[in-house]
Amino acid sequence: MLDEPLTASAATYGPPYDPRPEIVGSDPRRFVGLVLTLAINDFKLRFFGSVLGYVWSLVRPLLLFGVLYAIFTHVIRFGGDIKFYPVYLLTALVMFNFFAEATNRCVTCLLESESLIRKVRFPRLAIPVSVVTSSLLNLVLALAAVMVFYAAQGVEPTWRWLELPLFVLVLALFALGCGMLLSVLYVRFRDVQPIWEVALQVLFYGSPVLYVLTVAPEAIQRKLLANPIACVLTEMRHAMIDPTAPDLFAAIGPNWHLVVPAAILVGTLALGTYLFAREARTAAERL
Repeated sequence: MLDEPLTASAATYGPPYDPRPEIVGSDPRRFVGLVLTLAINDFKLRFFGSVLGYVWSLVRPLLLFGVLYAIFTHVIRFGGDIKFYPVYLLTALVMFNFFAEATNRCVTCLLESESLIRKVRFPRLAIPVSVVTSSLLNLVLALAAVMVFYAAQGVEPTWRWLELPLFVLVLALFALGCGMLLSVLYVRFRDVQPIWEVALQVLFYGSPVLYVLTVAPEAIQRKLLANPIACVLTEMRHAMIDPTAPDLFAAIGPNWHLVVPAAILVGTLALGTYLFAREARTAAERL
């Protein structure tokens, strides 16, 4: 007889309470608010106490741009026949720097949030999303400086500049997919960080950052375009810098070839989401 009230109570109040946090939460607005709060706080803390503040985040890509441009144009004599090559080089460096920064910081984001994860029950997905969002804030300010360089170099604005948010979105989604995947792998395998640093170096030289896609043989071009970053940079060059340069569709050949980079982008995002949803609930136990 004692079992009957317990059964009725379970039916009335639903399943037992699950102490493990949800991945996204039940209220999308609260999730977005949490992400923005974490991202803005992270952005402020990175430059807290610094005299120059945000300027330091511009120093690295600008210094790298200056060194590479001097070497490629005056030593190697490369880029002289490429229209607006300095503009393309700076744009590609800034975009790749965003991807590298976002994914590098995602690797250790769960570990760095250990105290918060152990003490507060909140959607865990907010951590990597806020890291990528913080890097996005940095990218937006960097692109504003790049636009000034565009004007100084005589690049004429066109309506296709409105596609810039789309390029940024695609790169951010790819960074988020990689970041989620790397963050949960790092909890189990601490070797992930140095491995990813090496992988980023390979990805840097395997992407058309220092060079434009058209300098490579046609057969190599299509292999390079399996990389979503290469697709973004190639289309950006056509849409924003040099309309006479081949766009992504002309460079990749038959349209069905776009299936490969699209599958890599979607697959990375899907796999990262799946593994993060599976592992992040119990991440506090492994940190």
